[in-house]
Amino acid sequence: MASETLSPTTPAQAPAQAATRRVVDASTRMLHWLMALSFVGAYLTADGERWRLVHVTLGYTLAGLVTTRLLWGLFGPRQVRLSILWRRLQGLPAWCRSLAAVRTPTALQATWRPGQSLLMALAIALILALVAPLTLSGYAVWDEWGGEWLEDVHEFFGNALLFVALAHVGLIILLSVLRRKNQALPMLTGRIPGTGSDVAKKNHGPLAAVVLAGTLAFWAWQWHAAPPLPTQGAAQPSENHPNDDD
Repeated sequence: MASETLSPTTPAQAPAQAATRRVVDASTRMLHWLMALSFVGAYLTADGERWRLVHVTLGYTLAGLVTTRLLWGLFGPRQVRLSILWRRLQGLPAWCRSLAAVRTPTALQATWRPGQSLLMALAIALILALVAPLTLSGYAVWDEWGGEWLEDVHEFFGNALLFVALAHVGLIILLSVLRRKNQALPMLTGRIPGTGSDVAKKNHGPLAAVVLAGTLAFWAWQWHAAPPLPTQGAAQPSENHPNDDD
């Protein structure tokens, strides 16, 4: 029998790509990462007058993005609806009662598994809820509606949101270790391994581009509308400086 050989012109067969499903659309991912970027930037620029306008701009951006996310959760596709988040939160009291009744490690493991998605939903709900008092108190501080107590209120909500955000990230890391699967990857790529139909039927890429373009346009407008920084070493008026006319 003659041996079969590949001719030089025969292309090598490419390995089959693993099947994936889309679970998060591009617009939801864009809103998520822009919100994260805005909050981190606003938190890092909270102290000092030099970065105050950047802090305020990122705070306004965060408020606008969260408002857009809430509207997207009301009128967007099914998988991003706030009603899904609300239904998960409704199961939280029953899960807490079942957790209090745990007596054995086996029962704890069985109770912990459904609680993972509940804790994730709670973290997301708290993040969305904390943005409103955070930005409102920040606006009040910016317009000087009150004294130092308003700054304390604003700082409290900023630290509370940071704590919840870090707990959210910590939970993602914990679940990634327990499940041996990167739980943050779907928010980056929008897809997970597996066969079957996409959970997110449409990617909504144009809407994601509109969100990004609107954010960048707002930043550019704030940049051009900002007053110029004072020149270092410029002469400052002083009451003790003698008048040349005297």
